[in-house]
Amino acid sequence: MKKIILDCDPGMDDSMAIVMAAKAPELDLLAVTTVNGNYPVDVTCVNARKTLELLGRTDIPVARGMANPVIRKSPSDPFTHGKDGQAEANLPDPKMPLCELDAVDLIIKLVKENPGEITLVVTGPMSNVAMAMIKAPEIKEMIHDIVAISGMFGLNDYAFMNATGDTPQSEWNVYVDPEASKVVYESGVKLTALGLDVATYFDVDFTDDQLALLEKSDRKEAAFLANAVRFVRGRGFGAYCAVIDCMAVAYAIDPTLVETFDAHVGVETKDGLTLGMTVIDRRHHFVWEQLPLISIGKKADCGRFLKLLLDLVLA
Repeated sequence: MKKIILDCDPGMDDSMAIVMAAKAPELDLLAVTTVNGNYPVDVTCVNARKTLELLGRTDIPVARGMANPVIRKSPSDPFTHGKDGQAEANLPDPKMPLCELDAVDLIIKLVKENPGEITLVVTGPMSNVAMAMIKAPEIKEMIHDIVAISGMFGLNDYAFMNATGDTPQSEWNVYVDPEASKVVYESGVKLTALGLDVATYFDVDFTDDQLALLEKSDRKEAAFLANAVRFVRGRGFGAYCAVIDCMAVAYAIDPTLVETFDAHVGVETKDGLTLGMTVIDRRHHFVWEQLPLISIGKKADCGRFLKLLLDLVLA
């Protein structure tokens, strides 16, 4: 089993990522760490525990993380996940306690206890991960790899049409804390960035038959997903919005779901039109090789992804 820490900002799609990670037999979910992003961290750490209680997995610790980006104020997300941050699912308040350690210290502790074994699956801003690397730089050599919903690389129309940051060509997780993203991108840890180019496909949709399966299921997580799909569709968005972050967990389970390539990438941290852009250098000549080399998601098998997601939700 692959040992993972899921660092997230639930959010309905992060909540579904927790469901996938907790139910996947291929993964050993050591902890869920929460961060400011889609909602303030006081909301995201509650939603993570709500989701685990929904699954009956209170054995998985949840740690509260960074309440703000590393050096700047947090922006307001123009996209809403509802008053509760979970598509108005109105799950009961959690009873399980938070971990005594905060998210940054828990990441450091678990990585040191499992050197070379842990994959960090990051579906929110990278504030927690960056701060862990700043506080304990020795862990960078101990992290097996990082899989993140991160970036907008302009590889297809989806990346441009579905840009989620609050600048024209940025992705929300990078836009919220570009300095943290820069730290992680430049850390030397193997990073696979699944950007909007693969994570926001209109093809990631549900047929009437698939929704019927969810609605007929007695699994609470199936009802949660069906409600999230209805919620986003009711606001004029595609169903993919309910499961964006699930792509990172799916990749951790089965990397063949996404075709990737390596390229040099820089993160723009200057305020203005390009704040939060992940700038890729694909030139034949004069490449800025001082920029970090990362793996970038190029093409996803949306059909297989949806099947994996539905199989886990309905299991």
